[in-house]
Amino acid sequence: MISEYDQDCPCGDGKVPDQEGRCVMPEVTFMAFIMSMNTSALFHLGEIADPETGEKLIDFSLARHAIDTLVLLQEKTKGNLDSDESEMLKNVLYDVKMRFVKTVKDGNTGEKSS
Repeated sequence: MISEYDQDCPCGDGKVPDQEGRCVMPEVTFMAFIMSMNTSALFHLGEIADPETGEKLIDFSLARHAIDTLVLLQEKTKGNLDSDESEMLKNVLYDVKMRFVKTVKDGNTGEKSS
């Protein structure tokens, strides 16, 4: 069986291999959605390069929007998540907020550098 975390994954476009090795979209879970929002925030903070150009762009308004969406999810799902989901969301929010502050303090302008 091919691991979905295999760095040599033959699948593109966000797909992962299933148990038979076919490229499929990953299962939709709350945790996967949180990680997707986290990835979006990190991308807009310039922490993840554009996969096509290799450029790292900073857009504070889009990063803030992703963070605000995570905060909204935390507020609206309070008491409805299992302990793992709740802990993950709390940790992701803490981490991305700290990265946002660091990026601002490092003197980045927040303008798109494309």
